[in-house]
Amino acid sequence: MAHLSMDYSAGLERRSDLAALAQAAHLAMLETGIFPVAGIRVRLHRADHAIVADGLAENDFLAMTLSVGAGRSTSALREAGDLIFTAVKDQLALPLSTPHFALSLEVRIIDPELSWKCTPIHARLSGPIRTER
Repeated sequence: MAHLSMDYSAGLERRSDLAALAQAAHLAMLETGIFPVAGIRVRLHRADHAIVADGLAENDFLAMTLSVGAGRSTSALREAGDLIFTAVKDQLALPLSTPHFALSLEVRIIDPELSWKCTPIHARLSGPIRTER
């Protein structure tokens, strides 16, 4: 499991190609080699109402949270985070060239005892349907 959620300010839509950004992030997640294809998700969520830093209208942000299943080493997750962060930074070169943008990534490891899933997509990509806890 590797789910990348990206929250962004509405103004970022005028300054970047968010579809290309999602594709670049997805490709980077595949390139890490540590996430099963069936478990990869990339989601973008626009914040219609946001106040960024000092509240200037031209301020924008993109805050990423990568939620992953347990079992990977810190060094493997750090390398994956570096790859994903770099891919996203490359897509956001224009906003990052201004003093009015903030970009972040946080990796969260999900406790398997506190996670429920029923994902038929796994059957299509990797075997029989599983219900996991």
